[in-house]
Amino acid sequence: MKVGFLQFAPKLFHEKHNLEKIETLLQGCKADLVVLPELATSGYLFTNQKEMKPLSSPAKSGRIADFFRNIAVKENCAIVVGFLEKEKDNFLSSQMLVYPNGTIEVYRKTHLFSDEKRFYKPGDTGFNVFEFRGVKLGLMICFDWIFPEAARTLALKGAEIICHSANLVLPFCQKAMITRSVENQVFTITANRNGTEQNAGQELTFTGMSQITSPKGEILAQATEDEEILKVIEINPEEARDKFVTETNHVLDDRRTEFYEI
Repeated sequence: MKVGFLQFAPKLFHEKHNLEKIETLLQGCKADLVVLPELATSGYLFTNQKEMKPLSSPAKSGRIADFFRNIAVKENCAIVVGFLEKEKDNFLSSQMLVYPNGTIEVYRKTHLFSDEKRFYKPGDTGFNVFEFRGVKLGLMICFDWIFPEAARTLALKGAEIICHSANLVLPFCQKAMITRSVENQVFTITANRNGTEQNAGQELTFTGMSQITSPKGEILAQATEDEEILKVIEINPEEARDKFVTETNHVLDDRRTEFYEI
């Protein structure tokens, strides 16, 4: 399977610019699966919900869904992208998994980071796995990475590739995702954004360094902190179906869950 990440610097409040950049960078991608950052269509550093409303969209209908449907069909690939979801009176940091046939699946961010707790509703979808071209994909967003239970739940449900859309500002995640790959024997694709955002006297700088890691903890592809780039590589998902670390040690079956309860 040919898989990749798209790293770029979305502009806060400039949806048209962001969508045009995404379309340009994905043109002719020749991939089966591409993962994009969290909130890739809107930017990140909001200071109130009034700012968020015009940039939000329903999950499976409307301009954002239609935009990515068109690209997925045109490029014949699945796209995982973070966007600002509006559901009734709530805003959510969500992911779309858009299939080449136009079908959309949605994951809503479970673990909110910092000031996100002021503006977003915590996700209610739970961690689910979806099949594409015979491969099982798990979805998670940004700060979900710090909770081992997120990736472990996806692995227990059969995920072979974890698609991780991110807007990372802390320096730990990229290294931690190597561990997530090893402890679950899965591939991970972390699509992070880069650049700096400013709004109402606040500023955040994002860490870039998007990467693809293997079940053995290898970094198979990685971007720099600053570049805007699409990277696509070929992997063998069957490697994530072998959960043995040694001939006698299985990372899932050897768990002694009777001792994990508190």
